[in-house]
Amino acid sequence: MYDCIIVGAGPAGGTAAYHLAKQGRSVLVLEKESLPRYKPCGGGVSPEIAKWFDFDFSPAISVKVNTIRYTWKMDDPVQAELRTPEPMWMVRRDVFDHFLVQQAQKQGAELRDSTEVNGIEFKGDRWYVKTANQVFEGRYLIAADGAKGPMAKWLGFKERKRRLGGALEAEAPAKVDDSNIAHFEFGMVKNGYIWNFPKADGYSIGIGTFRGGEGQDFKQILSEYATLFGIDVKTCRQYGHPLCLWDGTQKLHTQNAILAGEAACVVDPFTAEGIRPSIFTGVKAAAAIDRALAGELNALEQYTDTINEEWGSDMAWAQKLAGVFYRVPGIGYKVGVKRPSATQRMGQILCGELSYGDVANRALKRLSGSLIPGMGG
Repeated sequence: MYDCIIVGAGPAGGTAAYHLAKQGRSVLVLEKESLPRYKPCGGGVSPEIAKWFDFDFSPAISVKVNTIRYTWKMDDPVQAELRTPEPMWMVRRDVFDHFLVQQAQKQGAELRDSTEVNGIEFKGDRWYVKTANQVFEGRYLIAADGAKGPMAKWLGFKERKRRLGGALEAEAPAKVDDSNIAHFEFGMVKNGYIWNFPKADGYSIGIGTFRGGEGQDFKQILSEYATLFGIDVKTCRQYGHPLCLWDGTQKLHTQNAILAGEAACVVDPFTAEGIRPSIFTGVKAAAAIDRALAGELNALEQYTDTINEEWGSDMAWAQKLAGVFYRVPGIGYKVGVKRPSATQRMGQILCGELSYGDVANRALKRLSGSLIPGMGG
């Protein structure tokens, strides 16, 4: 009998396991893959996450990036240095996710990997979590099984507000030593962008669309971009996956259970940043369940309120920005991305120094003003 069973060993699950185990709670993490496991992901992580932990992430960071380079149809480049206190981290998810879980294990959490959950049932005062060989019992449950996981549905979250974006990613070997530059290309894909993030031994290149950009030939666009960049992705394995973007306030708790990470649809609808919000939900999920175990009756309800207020309210601004920017990305590139201050603002948002709310009004005015004569701010 565990205090809490966590399904999924990604950033949200690993974070929740660490913080709950650190409070002396008995925690079991169930993960269907064998760890460490490959996960397609750009792997950009805001250094802001360090404030939620008391250990050093250095072993899990592949490279640090302090320069951003933007292009529009591989032309009209803008290069800017981030002036944030700490550069952006680039991680490989097999290393990063496993590292987080290992920290949780050091605190006493148990891990069963290669263990797929195939059913759940709440009976009496506890959850029964079924796997092929065993049934585990837990007082509380955290569903952190990602965008495609079945847990949310099993828990009864049928109609959820979520906007599905899509991504296709490839890992390519290193070309030249520009390992501290993150590349963003805006003109080659509709309603989204191409990212190209350096790692110690290569690049993670991906395409994401966020506003109904379906119907494009992602593979063709990715191949064309890579060729122009000077690498061949045809020889690399490519992975497609959905993105669960934030799409408005939602209920994230039910009977002795909560949703965390991409299962809670917390991906930023403007940038597709997913790791920091997932970790944030993991921190808050652990705190809520710790309070519930201590007898606080509305702790899980407060978790829903916290995520909606502290993350969701800012994501509403991100959504408004995405709505205007991706509708007219050519103008967005000229009057937004190319502004010298734009990279610094984005860096400050990713590092938690600014919120979208702090900058969105002015940015929206500027974008709208370029569409409607006389509206420029």
